[in-house]
Amino acid sequence: MLHSSGVSGLKVPARDQSAARFDKPPMSASGIQTETLELVVREPGEVRSWVDSISASERAEISADWLARLHASTTADPWTCGFAMVHRDSHAVVGICGYKSPPDRDGIVEIAYGVDPEHQGRGYATEAARGMVSYAFATGLVRIVCAHTLPEPNASTHVLTKCGFEYLGEVIDPEDGLVWRWEIRLGESLTVNRAAP
Repeated sequence: MLHSSGVSGLKVPARDQSAARFDKPPMSASGIQTETLELVVREPGEVRSWVDSISASERAEISADWLARLHASTTADPWTCGFAMVHRDSHAVVGICGYKSPPDRDGIVEIAYGVDPEHQGRGYATEAARGMVSYAFATGLVRIVCAHTLPEPNASTHVLTKCGFEYLGEVIDPEDGLVWRWEIRLGESLTVNRAAP
């Protein structure tokens, strides 16, 4: 399950991905560089194959809007296809991350991330979140990045706090139900710790 519950459709598959690798380091033009990761934009065919490979119960949790955008995609688009989190030294895929959708007309976009269990606890989710926030703001299309988490303290609330997101309170997400909403605005620091519930 994703640590940020808002992006149905970008969940880390239950199957082991530790063997997933890139044969050579991806070029920086194809993704986002972080301290130890390259966030590589996924190809639509790769993402469609992944959707086809997951269980029916996992597929039922995927946003119908996201699936429609995915099936209409013909090019690697970070707003729809998301990113593979690739360790720059080992070239191992350690998780996936992405956006729930392209920025809306108000300049708001939602992020989500999931790290494979064998790679958790190493700061990769924090790196991915910071990288996606920086990328979103750099496009000039985004003024607010948000995330939704389960309504309780957990690993994702810790990641978002470390990244400078502000806890705004409980909201009802149309796809995920009761969640905690977090936001960071253009110009705010990605390292300020803010009080979480």
